[in-house]
Amino acid sequence: MKTGSNRHGRKDHSRHGQAARAHLGWRLRQISLATALLSLALAPLAAEAQTGGASAPGPEGATPGGAGLVFSSPMRSAGATWYGPGLYGNGTACGQTLRPGTIGVAHRTLPCGTTVKFNYHGHSLVTRVIDRGPYTPGNDFDLTNGARLALDFEGVGQVRYALAVGPSR
Repeated sequence: MKTGSNRHGRKDHSRHGQAARAHLGWRLRQISLATALLSLALAPLAAEAQTGGASAPGPEGATPGGAGLVFSSPMRSAGATWYGPGLYGNGTACGQTLRPGTIGVAHRTLPCGTTVKFNYHGHSLVTRVIDRGPYTPGNDFDLTNGARLALDFEGVGQVRYALAVGPSR
């Protein structure tokens, strides 16, 4: 094996270095392939995580995400706020990553994944509980920025809501 000095004056075992670099390149290719396959497999879950599994209102106020669900009646009124800026990139209590377009809602006690229908000034939204909160007194729901935009919610106010109680028959 050839031994020399590198530019820093240290002993250089060039054959050993070449073999190590070749092995490292092989491992990097393996990791890249595994990462690509994993991202392809998880792509549908990532889309659901970004929206919180919710859907925005369709034409004429239709809520495709609420199709096939029965909601509690009558709708109730509750205080709501919204949250997001400064928290983007953080995980939610239900396992998603909060992003500016995430559509979901935070509630103190409703189980993660509970489907909730909101009405606010003629706008309607069906979404899921994805986080815990709000931590301000007098409010029951904390809308994500995506949900706020879908409802055209002004920031702090009263919303009408109903909980999904089961599938339609």
